[in-house]
Amino acid sequence: MIRVKFYRKEGRFFGFQLKGHAGYAEPGEDILCSAVSALAINTVNSLEELTRDRIIAEEHDGMLRAKISGKVSETSHILIRSLQIGLCNIYKEYGDSYVRIFFKEVD
Repeated sequence: MIRVKFYRKEGRFFGFQLKGHAGYAEPGEDILCSAVSALAINTVNSLEELTRDRIIAEEHDGMLRAKISGKVSETSHILIRSLQIGLCNIYKEYGDSYVRIFFKEVD
């Protein structure tokens, strides 16, 4: 199962973490893992290309984490919110056997 955690501060998205594998199909054939990975990696690339925010991203052992350090621009908030919309749509289509989404409000 893929566990997704979105980080918010004062209602604004500033990061996310994905961990695990969907287990929908065999490795290399899993359309859910591919869809989630494509959305998440595109979000990181878009944050880097389209904003001047300082992005801290790391990827290892089936985990991808990206956070904005410092002030979060409106563009970064929208890009991460867009990822949230896409992943929530996958969740609605395939259910919580494959994807679970959590939100963490940070002080």
